[in-house]
Amino acid sequence: MPIVKKTVITKRADFLRAAASGKKCVLPAFIIQKADAVDSGLARFGFTATKKLGNAVVRNRAKRRMRALVQAVLRPHAVAGDYVLIARQAMLARDFADLQRDAEKALKTLQCWHGCAKPSSP
Repeated sequence: MPIVKKTVITKRADFLRAAASGKKCVLPAFIIQKADAVDSGLARFGFTATKKLGNAVVRNRAKRRMRALVQAVLRPHAVAGDYVLIARQAMLARDFADLQRDAEKALKTLQCWHGCAKPSSP
């Protein structure tokens, strides 16, 4: 099933809001940043691959792998919010099963996994 347009982050302000939120998890293949949902109540995803990663072919391959990761793990298990995935060099060489485990770990670290217990506030 293709990613629905409404659930893809395209505006620069949304990317900046996710970066400014301070909620992030750094993994070998990617960095995931999270901002709280604004109005939609949906989980929205944005993808970034910088020129430091390589030429356009390499960057597009990295973004395709991140989109596949969203379809396999993040979309079914993420709570509502804006997520930005930033590709790192290991994204291209890492096995997809390892990427899936990393994505699960990231959601649990950010406490965004469905069924993840939220810490109680005093």
